[in-house]
Amino acid sequence: MKFTPIDPPRKFEVTGAGVKLTLSDCARIALQANEQVTFTTEAGAEYDVARKDWGFYATPSINARLKSFGLRSALVLSVYGRLFLVLVEKGKEDAFLAYVEADRQKLLCWLDDDAEVARLAGFYGVAP
Repeated sequence: MKFTPIDPPRKFEVTGAGVKLTLSDCARIALQANEQVTFTTEAGAEYDVARKDWGFYATPSINARLKSFGLRSALVLSVYGRLFLVLVEKGKEDAFLAYVEADRQKLLCWLDDDAEVARLAGFYGVAP
């Protein structure tokens, strides 16, 4: 793993349909195949990214391990037709939903909900 801090961080504005904010790009992390990094929050939630020789596991299993780490996964669609996989800290769903509404996004589904997983699997004709 190679960690390269960006000091000072590169700051840039992100403008959605109803929300404008400034992000700080703080570092680059280069992983070799079969290496993983774990991001944490003050509340103890964890989020892993693992590199494989074919690409990345962008999250741990989203309806099991990620959920047990205190994060909920959801699919969100922007008014520009862009699809986002977001991770929401448990207990902060109301703040997330307020953000989605303010930015005129649509919550398509929670991916950590067993009923939603079964619905999606059924849509594709496979058993969960």
